[in-house]
Amino acid sequence: MTANAVTADEIGSAIGPADNGENDLDASHLPRRQLTGALRRYTLVLLRWGAVVGQAVTLFIVSQGLGFDVPVLPSLLVIGAAALVNIAVGLWLPLDRRVSDVEAIAQLGFDIAQLALLLYLNGGIENPFAILFLAPVVTSATTLSKRVLATVALMALAAATILLFWHAPLPWYPEADFKLPRIYETGILFGILVGTAFTSLYAWRATTESRKMSAALSLTEQRLAQEQKLSALGSLAAAAAHELGTPLATITVTAKEMTRELPDGPTSDDAALVLQQAQRCRSILEQLALRGDRPDLIHETLSLEDLLEEAAEGFIHRDKDLIVDSTQADGGVPLTIRRRPELLYALKNFTENAVDFADSRVELRASVENDRITVVVDDDGAGFDPLVRTRLGQPYVTTRAKGRSAGGLGLGVFIASTLVERTGGTVRFETAPIGGARVRCDWPVERLSA
Repeated sequence: MTANAVTADEIGSAIGPADNGENDLDASHLPRRQLTGALRRYTLVLLRWGAVVGQAVTLFIVSQGLGFDVPVLPSLLVIGAAALVNIAVGLWLPLDRRVSDVEAIAQLGFDIAQLALLLYLNGGIENPFAILFLAPVVTSATTLSKRVLATVALMALAAATILLFWHAPLPWYPEADFKLPRIYETGILFGILVGTAFTSLYAWRATTESRKMSAALSLTEQRLAQEQKLSALGSLAAAAAHELGTPLATITVTAKEMTRELPDGPTSDDAALVLQQAQRCRSILEQLALRGDRPDLIHETLSLEDLLEEAAEGFIHRDKDLIVDSTQADGGVPLTIRRRPELLYALKNFTENAVDFADSRVELRASVENDRITVVVDDDGAGFDPLVRTRLGQPYVTTRAKGRSAGGLGLGVFIASTLVERTGGTVRFETAPIGGARVRCDWPVERLSA
């Protein structure tokens, strides 16, 4: 076989897994941790080392630089306990593993207890470093599950509340006495409570949205790669036709010789049948090769009407009226556009959504005006749910009212919208003139024209 040879496995891999027709994908097959997050043990150890160094430096500056009466030895023992825990974790546990929820609660709980004890020795809630109770909570919010976040937050708030009532005096200058009023201390506690709730909620929401977007974009890349492989199938078929031409020519010559030399009978008839089928195969391969040799005419360009018909082709046998129409300004040269797998996939997805939710009618219309190409997909169904209209196109947002099955988690619309934007277009979700939903896609002509 030559270097250009195309095997059956290569053609099979180009086709990819069979599509079940459900373009509104869900993420049920994604690992759960991809959506909830996790934390490596190395990260916890590194953060604790940072805390140890920061606490030690602060203790030195406050006691030696500012001259405050700080309980140095007890404070150093508390800081040293954190260092010993880090050393033990590094020696006995692999640092490149992700921690379980139980271990995360245990390690972050230790950090809270160590900070609380250090604050207890140095003024409690009056100490300005009490704000550091937020650090373990924010770490939980950005990387761990809700259960861990709730547990760590409650531990931090409980420690801060205890320090409001029980703590050693705040280190201060020997000749002065410093004591905050209880009402002010209570205000500090409530500031920590509100700060913990706000920052943890903010971090949780931001991180959750980021993970969802990352997972959805990953699925988008997978589907786009599959569509591109399907688009490349014509070229693979042409290459296969080229490679199969030689063995088929040999079979044809051999079959001709056999039909001439064999006497009439069953064997001669079999040889004639082999020759006939070999010639038929050569004819088919010639057509495939011809199609592959002219990609610009057959594969890579199409008209707007062809684009809409190809997008609607898989749904014409549904029990809905499917109307396809394209118009162009009078006197204009008929527009041809480049075949784009992502463009076709997006329009097929929007069309399938419309067919699924229409009562009886779906319209696909394309027009060219003012150097812009516009494609609209209308249906006469219930339309988009007003509660999610402003969020349409985001991942994991269902697109229709609760009374109808929306299918999946809304990933299909996100993927289709993303692919339209990749081709230089914009997507808007509106109300259709026929009463249902409208998806409007717009492109500058130069972005799609061949």
